[in-house]
Amino acid sequence: MSMLPESPRVLALANQKGGVGKTTTAINLGTALAAIGEKVLVIDLDPQGNASTGLGIERRDRGLSTYDVLSGDCRLEEAVKDTAVPRLWVAPSTMDLLGLELEIASTGDRAFRLRAAIEQLAQSRLFQEIGFTYVLVDCPPSLNLLTINALSASHSILVPLQCEFFALEGLSQLLSTVEQVRNALNPELTIHGIVLTMYDSRNNLSSQVVADVRETMGDAVYETIIPRNVRISEAPSYGKPALLYDLKCSGSQAYLRLASEIIQRERELRRVAA
Repeated sequence: MSMLPESPRVLALANQKGGVGKTTTAINLGTALAAIGEKVLVIDLDPQGNASTGLGIERRDRGLSTYDVLSGDCRLEEAVKDTAVPRLWVAPSTMDLLGLELEIASTGDRAFRLRAAIEQLAQSRLFQEIGFTYVLVDCPPSLNLLTINALSASHSILVPLQCEFFALEGLSQLLSTVEQVRNALNPELTIHGIVLTMYDSRNNLSSQVVADVRETMGDAVYETIIPRNVRISEAPSYGKPALLYDLKCSGSQAYLRLASEIIQRERELRRVAA
């Protein structure tokens, strides 16, 4: 993969099932990484644009978006916006993304548009000024061309998995897609980890799901579990990450632990690579 050595680590947050806490994780993990000193760019690739809204970017203020980047109308650096969180930026999305697949389906570089945009960003003046260390790509809840672009551009995939009865059901399909992308488009793609979300300690089923997922996926599952938490659910309606809305709540604290765990895994990956 022709990423520059000083380019950021790119993680795709993907799961073709909706409602698993993917966007919530993108927003709050991005904020938690920024809180411990990383410089983070969230790229919103979901046409619903919930990551953009949750980071306080109103629809009327989006201007250039990830649609413009992937359709070739602007460079990624032009779409990047500040958020209220220090060291956290976002490239917002709009509903225009819904039509992108049809527009670029017949082009030869259709799976590599995002990779090219990130490589270009790594050589831009904006990158020289900021020096992003992490890029988190919030994927749509489907295995479409937008998700394929994210997986082609990423070093690793992070999979949010809801603690519910059918949690493992869609996982094999996602892992098979990752394998296909690795074979055909991005040989360096790895699974960074699986994060269990919406855990309810009062519910026996939640504990059973945790046990099943750990038994099936082993070390791929992060130690940190994200609890079901009212404050996390409320925060997006205020256009804030949970960590800004209520730092002390159990959900915010869990995302800070997850950020530390991810950085620890990154250190281990670098040690192995060296």
